[in-house]
Amino acid sequence: MTSPIDLQATFIPNHGEFHRVKLALEIAIDEVVNEPGCIRYELTEATEEKLVLTEQWASEEDLAKHSKGIAVQDLNESLSALLAEPVKVERI
Repeated sequence: MTSPIDLQATFIPNHGEFHRVKLALEIAIDEVVNEPGCIRYELTEATEEKLVLTEQWASEEDLAKHSKGIAVQDLNESLSALLAEPVKVERI
């Protein structure tokens, strides 16, 4: 049996775009929490300077499917002009 995969994604919004970034993340969260293998997918920090999404996946396979899924594609498209820098994803 494999251990769950824990990730933290940090989003740095452009000045004045915090609420739009947060809304895009909330929409994605509503979709992703129902994906197979999703144990946790939630905003754990939200300030005007950054938003942090904490994720936990049951397996590498589930994470790989999520990474290629429509929810991530839609989120990336929604955020393309709203972020000051690329999303930073770290294993924790």
